[in-house]
Amino acid sequence: QSQLVESGGGLVQPGESLRLSCTASGSFLNYYAVGWFRQAPGKERERVSCISDSGRSTNYADSVRGRFTISRDTGNNAVYLQMNSLAPEDTATYYCAMNRGIVGCGGFDTDFGYWGRGTQVTVSP
Repeated sequence: QSQLVESGGGLVQPGESLRLSCTASGSFLNYYAVGWFRQAPGKERERVSCISDSGRSTNYADSVRGRFTISRDTGNNAVYLQMNSLAPEDTATYYCAMNRGIVGCGGFDTDFGYWGRGTQVTVSP
């Protein structure tokens, strides 16, 4: 089973920005809903954002709405997560995953597959 690959994480100060990328070999990423998730040590995994297969529909967790933006680049077979105004509570490992089901972003987290290995985001003064 092909997996997605996350990149773009790093160590930043509060208030700074990062852009995460989710890519895959081939173009299949363009055809399905893609979600970004995060998990901090000792905490449950949280769905941060999701974008529909068409790219016309997006949703966000309350904790990031207004600061994060998810987008697609079909030419590069990628999904991005632009993260602005980062805060220490955003520190986590960020993962992307795909839902091939028809409900797309409306599915449960367990409906998502093809998980990557994650990219670490650390926000610290």
